[in-house]
Formats: sequence, C-alpha cells, structure tokens
Amino acid sequence: MNFLICIPTYNEKENVEKIISAVLAQGDDIEVLIIDDNSPDGTAGIVEILKKDNPRIHLIKRPGKMGLGTAYIDGFTYGLSLPRIGYLMEMDADFSHDPEYLKEFKKAIKENDLVIGSRYINGISIVNWPITRLLLSYFASIYVRYITGMPVKDPTSGFKCFRREVLEWLDLSKIKSNGYGFQIEMDFYVWRGGFRIAEIPILFIDRRAGTSKMNKKIVFEAVFGVWKLFFKKLFGRDQLKRK
Repeated sequence: MNFLICIPTYNEKENVEKIISAVLAQGDDIEVLIIDDNSPDGTAGIVEILKKDNPRIHLIKRPGKMGLGTAYIDGFTYGLSLPRIGYLMEMDADFSHDPEYLKEFKKAIKENDLVIGSRYINGISIVNWPITRLLLSYFASIYVRYITGMPVKDPTSGFKCFRREVLEWLDLSKIKSNGYGFQIEMDFYVWRGGFRIAEIPILFIDRRAGTSKMNKKIVFEAVFGVWKLFFKKLFGRDQLKRK
C-alpha cells in the first residue's frame, strides 16, 4: 500500500519543485498530492508541468484561499478514492518538515493508526523561531493536553501520518476548524475513537522561503476550540464515526 503525502500550498513557487523531489526520493511507495489555493505566483502551473511525466504527482486546484483544514480534508478525500493508498500524511511545503523523517513515519505507522511528528517529545526541538512564538506554541500544547486530557505532547503538529482505516472511520465532513484547531481536532477524535497514537521526535526548522501563513485568527480558533472539545467529551459527544 502506498503513502500519499498531502501538501497544501499558497504562493510556494520557491519551494514546490524541491519539496516534491525530496519527498519522492524517500521511496517508490510514496506519492505526492499538492492542494493549491489558486496561488497568484503560479505554484499550480509548476506542479502541472511536473505531473505530466510522473504519475506519482497529483494536483488539486482550488478556487481561492479556503483554509488549511479544508485543504487536508480535500486531500484525504482524494486519497481515499485511490485503492492503492494505504496511508495519508500531512506535511508543509516549506521544508520546516524534513522529508528525511518520512522513513521514520513509514516504520512507526506499521504498529500504529496515527503517527505524529513531535517537536516536544524530547524537550523543545525548534529552530529559527523567536522566543515569544516558541513559548506560545509550547505552553499551548500543555494547555491543550490539560483541557482535553489528550496524551499527545504536540497536538498542534502538522506533520503526521494516518492509516487509511482511521480516515475512513472519521466523519471528515464534520471537521470545520482550520490551522492549529484542525490539527487538535483530528488528534482528539482519533484518540477518542480508541485508535493507537504514537509520537516520533522531529526537529522543526522554520521555513526557508516564502511567508508564514499563521495569524491571530488561527490562534484564537485553537484556543477556544479546545473548550468545545472539552464539553463534547464531558457530554459524551466526542465520537466522530461515519454513519
């Protein structure tokens, strides 16, 4: 069964060809799906050229900026339509997630249902972040664990691998959050569904090129979204199984 690496993009022309090449180099069982939100810089055009000669490269073109969460939902839905895909991954386009770690994910997912690349499993493993952002992220992870009870040290990580069966079980249509909130929700529902979750240590290196897409709206969504999950757990509404 192949791995489909889902990579959302918006104005990533400086990175997209390099990241695709680096990801595909990790094994013949790896395929790449770029989900592009109508990048003005022509990111999708670069991918269209690359995919003509390589069946392991896929592209979804969306009409505009629709958010990280919906990009992954669209990517997962696409991947589940391909019977050969057994594992689906989230990954950034900017090399903050090193493609070399894909080998470790491939090993860990064989014994688990969700594998998370964790920046906090061995202390703090982040490079090039200002101290204020680093502390915000670190204490946010503690906050999420405390409110939800979820035993995940890096619940906002966007570097993760799902076994196909997990995403088939989840009702993805009910996941409405974006950014950090999306990452937290996905981990939470997988955990409450009784699936096996593992974290592997990664070193997160801030983007080499392009512009960060984090903003205050994304942060606030995550902060208040955690309380929604708390009350769903409290009242026994924390299962998101497909009907």
